Amino acid sequence: MQHDSLDLSHEATSCMLNEEITDHRAWLSGDFDPFSAIIELDDDVHAETRTLVKTLNANPLPLLLWAPDDFSIPGWRRVITKARNMLDKGLGFTVIDRLPMDDFNETDLKAVFWIVGQLIGRTVAQRWCGDMIYDVTDTGQSFGYGVRGSYTNVELVFHTDNAFGTAPPEYVGLLCKHPALSGGVSRFCSLYSVHNIMLREHPKLLKRLYMPMLYDRQAEHAPDAPKTAFAPFFAFDGVKLKARANVQLVRKGYDITGITMEPDLAEALEAIEAIGTRPELWLELPIERGQLQYLNNMELGHYRSQFEDHNDPAKKRHLFRTWHRSW
Repeated sequence: MQHDSLDLSHEATSCMLNEEITDHRAWLSGDFDPFSAIIELDDDVHAETRTLVKTLNANPLPLLLWAPDDFSIPGWRRVITKARNMLDKGLGFTVIDRLPMDDFNETDLKAVFWIVGQLIGRTVAQRWCGDMIYDVTDTGQSFGYGVRGSYTNVELVFHTDNAFGTAPPEYVGLLCKHPALSGGVSRFCSLYSVHNIMLREHPKLLKRLYMPMLYDRQAEHAPDAPKTAFAPFFAFDGVKLKARANVQLVRKGYDITGITMEPDLAEALEAIEAIGTRPELWLELPIERGQLQYLNNMELGHYRSQFEDHNDPAKKRHLFRTWHRSW
């Protein structure tokens, strides 16, 4: 490379997916009712939640020491098994409805979220400093170098989390403390469906997306480490597609380095961004107070509309996020 970047270009040695995927992974909005992705909690699970909180309060250990095996939660295990099945063999996302936010304090419900989320998969750090539970809320900062979009209220077009990372998470979890006053709507799209359209309409541009490009690392690295990563947008291992889908971070990567983006890459990014605006590709499902949302970060792109917050700081849009990865 002629630039100082974290080199993840080895992923570009994978083969290109040269045929359209027609199974459940490549869904369109007309194929499903998004509300079919909601899992409701029954009385048994709510009773387990109350018992779990009692146990936590009687044994005040640091949150990160708690694990699902410390509790008898067969109902929660059934719920999360169903959720994982939706993530891997269904739409790729689910909403669990819901934790009783007004019955317990915030610390207790974050703990429930932390404990049951480990059943989705191994929980991993989300920042270079090691944060395991991440606050998604508007801090008033402008979206730019060192400021993640999750700290702003701006529109976040379809993307995958941690596209710049050495090992992006397989699954993303959210617990909603408060939704926005207006906006902040969640949308989801199948990246296999996006890939199908690129293959059909822009095969040459799709080939460029399998080649490495620069990504802004959002200052999530050691002070003397490279500010950008060098990796392909798409990779295919012969079985599964993997996407580092974040058009905004690629453009920022070139801005940071001062390197001029080549025309074919710029055109490819414009094409994939335009495809993401097609309503037939996405499903919309709001996340409400107390709901848990999980998504497959390898096969699904997610979007958040710009939002307007409450004037009352105590009611500002605030979600807690976890990342999960098996390695």
